[in-house]
Amino acid sequence: MAGAAAEYVKTHLPELLKQHLQAYEKEKENSVLSYPSILEQHILSIDKEMLEKLSASYDEAGTTCLIALLSDKELTVANVGDSRGVLCDKDGNAIPLSHDHKPYQLKERKRIKRAGGFISFNGSWRVQGILAMSRSLGDYPLKNLNVIIPDPDILAFDLDKLQPEFMILASDGLWDAFSNEEAVRFIKERLDEPHFGAKSIVLQSFYRGCPDNITVMVVKFKSSNKAGETRLGPSPPAFPESFAGTQRKKIESGNGEDSESGELEQDS
Repeated sequence: MAGAAAEYVKTHLPELLKQHLQAYEKEKENSVLSYPSILEQHILSIDKEMLEKLSASYDEAGTTCLIALLSDKELTVANVGDSRGVLCDKDGNAIPLSHDHKPYQLKERKRIKRAGGFISFNGSWRVQGILAMSRSLGDYPLKNLNVIIPDPDILAFDLDKLQPEFMILASDGLWDAFSNEEAVRFIKERLDEPHFGAKSIVLQSFYRGCPDNITVMVVKFKSSNKAGETRLGPSPPAFPESFAGTQRKKIESGNGEDSESGELEQDS
């Protein structure tokens, strides 16, 4: 089941990153590493580790991965697959935080072809006629063919310039039903209760006929009078949140476990 991959990443990756980042903060000035290099290192490492375990049991599970890391005034976002992050700035604009990895994109299509693979259309464009995204964690049969890769795209954003209100981190189930701008407007109208907004947009995506899993997190930025702090949690760097696509549709049971919200302090 695909859920095995998501569960593995969710269980192991955040703690590994936390430990490495805490060590990095202590030696930051003398280190050759950076937040992007640490994120990439651990994403590739967890994929390799997971492939060894899943392939041994012939488990073809795969998952997306979306990580948002805050340190000081910089937001670093790493993405593998077609989960997506979108930020709402002070003017209400929808700012993409990541780029979906889809087979029909020219860069991805060329890479797949060079690896000896192909894409075909069956309701959506799929690698080898199977997978509707061109990068993932897990999916060992396609990884063995080198047509699917785990390499993340990593982008950094200056929060002083963006002056964000909130960000949305979500699986493709949301983005199949909402554009970036629609999602930002929907959450902005419910920002006083971000958890309610997250649950509501999950429900609305389901009612619009989305057949896929729907996982949504809303992170609200709030001003703080404490100088020199832009963080969530007791010490920087902070994770607004990271999640891997669950490959489930919990919305059908009505328990709301696929929607979350949180607040992040930002200097005023």
